[in-house]
Amino acid sequence: MSVKTELTELSKTVFIDRYSLKDAEGGAMEKYPEQMWARVAKGIAQFEKNKTLQDKWEKKFYRVMKDFKFVPAGRILSGAGTGYEVTFFNCYVIPSPPDSRGGIMENITQTVEIQSRAGGVGVNLSTLRPRGARVRKVNGYSSGPVNWAALYSTANHDVIQQGGSRRGALMLMLNDWHPDVEEFIRVKEDLNKIPGANLSVCITDKFMDAVKADRDWDLIFPDYVNTPDYDEYWDGDIDKWLESGRKVKVYKTVKAREVWDMIAKAAWTSAEPGLHFIERSNKRSNTYYFEKLIATNPCGEQPLGAWAVCNLGAMNLTAYIKNGEFDYAALEQDAAVAMRFMDNVVDANFYFYPETYESQMDIRRTGLGTMGLGDALIKMKIPYGTDESVAVIDKIYRVIRDSAYRTSALLGAEKGVFRKYDKDKYLDGWFIKKLPADVRESIAKNGIRNAVLLTQAPTGTTSLLAGVSSGIEPVYNFEFKRKDRTGEHMVYHPLFKEWKNAHPNEPKPNYFVCAMDLSPDEHLKVQVKVQEYTDSSISKTVNAPNAYTVEDVRSLYTKAYESGCKGITFFRDGSRQGVLENVSADKPKDSPSPEATVGAGEPVPESAYLEPNQLSLPVSPEAGARLVTRPYIVHGSTYKLKTPVGTAFITINNDDAGEPLEMFINIGKAGSDVSAFAVALGRTISASLRFRSTLSPKERALEIADQLKDIGGRRSVGFGQSRIRSLPDAISVALTTHFGLNPATNGHATEKVALTENETEQIEAGALEADNPGGQVMMMTAEPQYGAKVDLCPECGEHTLVFEEGCAKCYSCGHAEC
Repeated sequence: MSVKTELTELSKTVFIDRYSLKDAEGGAMEKYPEQMWARVAKGIAQFEKNKTLQDKWEKKFYRVMKDFKFVPAGRILSGAGTGYEVTFFNCYVIPSPPDSRGGIMENITQTVEIQSRAGGVGVNLSTLRPRGARVRKVNGYSSGPVNWAALYSTANHDVIQQGGSRRGALMLMLNDWHPDVEEFIRVKEDLNKIPGANLSVCITDKFMDAVKADRDWDLIFPDYVNTPDYDEYWDGDIDKWLESGRKVKVYKTVKAREVWDMIAKAAWTSAEPGLHFIERSNKRSNTYYFEKLIATNPCGEQPLGAWAVCNLGAMNLTAYIKNGEFDYAALEQDAAVAMRFMDNVVDANFYFYPETYESQMDIRRTGLGTMGLGDALIKMKIPYGTDESVAVIDKIYRVIRDSAYRTSALLGAEKGVFRKYDKDKYLDGWFIKKLPADVRESIAKNGIRNAVLLTQAPTGTTSLLAGVSSGIEPVYNFEFKRKDRTGEHMVYHPLFKEWKNAHPNEPKPNYFVCAMDLSPDEHLKVQVKVQEYTDSSISKTVNAPNAYTVEDVRSLYTKAYESGCKGITFFRDGSRQGVLENVSADKPKDSPSPEATVGAGEPVPESAYLEPNQLSLPVSPEAGARLVTRPYIVHGSTYKLKTPVGTAFITINNDDAGEPLEMFINIGKAGSDVSAFAVALGRTISASLRFRSTLSPKERALEIADQLKDIGGRRSVGFGQSRIRSLPDAISVALTTHFGLNPATNGHATEKVALTENETEQIEAGALEADNPGGQVMMMTAEPQYGAKVDLCPECGEHTLVFEEGCAKCYSCGHAEC
């Protein structure tokens, strides 16, 4: 390649790790994006019908991908043209599980199979009878769909890891009429429950009418006891069940507004469940006359029927701005090429389930969307969320819609229509009626190649690859603190850095808008406008400040429905932070605590130190706190545990009497926030073990273990008895294992490891870089400005994990969780 695109540090990391073709040893064979674009263009063009067309479209596909103007989904970038039998699809929905143990387990197996091939899966659990319902065959009672959801979560979150970089993505849904919907709504108020799935409630128009009128709402389920063909007929479609004359049982009658309020409160507390207006999606779907949409993919942008799938790609809007003006003609031209590319992907894909193949031949669904909207508006000096931005968004997405549909109609004449095409019914579709007259006339004349064409999906790692903002989201933040071995530095968003260098000491212009600068209504305003030109749905996060109330959430959700949205994902700042529980509250008020005798942060006098054999002598309040002197040589064990923030090496050393004396905790890259947190925990625990007390050091260690046990964070690793919910939980496991109270068994998370002398020295110095071979310095180790909140990345340990587009992704290493 004569021209080689130079990438930023982060973009290059993402490219080499995720998308570059690898040799047998895992080495990168592609060093520059041009090599990737050439491979992908050739691989997808091979599905034109002759050599002349293949050569023609290979050049066009390369041109449209060059400089990241069009960015296919990651599965396509990594797999196309390699010769490997890999799937290019990101989005799957499988049938709801049959209401039997065997049917549920087979359904879980299907999700695992799809996730093992890097697909995200959506499942609607409304086929499962409610908690406490009688199961006659075993003379027992059902545990209900929420209990089964935990098993789906375990299979997804703790078993499957896709490509070594992220865990399987799963969406579990329940319909608003199901008797267990209240339990489903509230279950994630405990963040330790169902950590491996996103949850959403499927909302019907009938339910929303009941909310508006403040009517009663019946929670129902088929009367399986008095229906002989229940097992054969029941598939989760309650309307079909009722229309057939079959009976239902009313388990409970509630006020619809109470359920609506419950949803708002749960979302306020834990950002879940999300909502999808499933009846609206069905009524407005281009496939309304033959496909029943039952669930969405994990990120929510694709409502799909059983065994339906979708491939994804995004137009990079920043590539169409020249001198602050948007080039609509170039976007129209390139969107047409991208549409043909994505139709070819339908034929190029490897289908490992015949059902997905049949579904795609019936529909030929594609998901053409966008990335870089936030950056594009900045380049045009237009504040995101304003009326001016909405006017520009209207024009951009109208151009994409019309170009895609015109192209698909021409492809219908050239290559044939999707199998389920019915001219009259298709043209009578809700969305199709809104197309321009010339487009509808072209469809009437030529047919159409693809039933559904457009979406707005998360573009997490592909937007990091292209170096632009994600999907239709605003820029998450403009400034980060970078911490490395040379100190602390500011890292700026490229567009902001360019402006800042040209305008030193000037206030930031109003068009530099980040996620937390916007009100939820401004977020929603953009989503509503984009939905107008999108035939499927949208993945977008509505960010809200911590002060946002439950009433505000209720109002926001109602407005989303009334404005025509098909779904909504909400995230209140601070709503998913771990909670410390089980702190002892029964201590006598006049009982002096050991920590009260030495002020926090005060230097400890030399006279405070004792010898090891004085550790557990009786103490009076007047005696003062004393620390034991550490012997020159101590012996202990190091435990290796996988945690949500990386692999931890936890060393516990004992004195000559076998009592615990100190703890070292090493995790993450030296200088990172997670490493500093671990060092602080280790020093604090060590100090508590060396204080003189009426409790022996072992008793204190076990009390510490009890207090740290089961503290949950945003995610966990492992499953069953091996589950580790957080770094503090891992410390608890190490302590109890050290004293033989939690013996490691086959498959247990703990592993006692033998370390070299050099490794031991590095651990004691806090310098061993676990889970970061090579000690690479990441792009950002962030403490964001302007109040935006981030989390620790479980892959690189940096403080740059953000929640947007309904998904968590890291701005340092490109890690994504969906």
